[in-house]
Amino acid sequence: MSTTNVNAASATPGADGAKHLATGHHVALRLWENEEPGEPKPLSNKPYETVGYVLKGRAELHLENKVTMLEPGASYLVPQGASHTYKILETFSAIEATSPPQTA
Repeated sequence: MSTTNVNAASATPGADGAKHLATGHHVALRLWENEEPGEPKPLSNKPYETVGYVLKGRAELHLENKVTMLEPGASYLVPQGASHTYKILETFSAIEATSPPQTA
């Protein structure tokens, strides 16, 4: 069994803008750090499930035509294949786990 350990301070953002941290066979961890406010990202539906926890800032999660406010201390779930987008309202940081692992 191999272990992948990545320190967030030295991780470089991937193509999606998130810092990709530890990755296993069934789950991956990523950090969205200091995402700036702006227009919502395009709607997407991903082939993985995402659970997240908000560290700072505020954002709206638009999930299957329902809007949920994300604030520090909130956790959230985006089911696999669900149509969703985020609108960042205040400089935003969150940690997310994806399963199966999303690594790019």
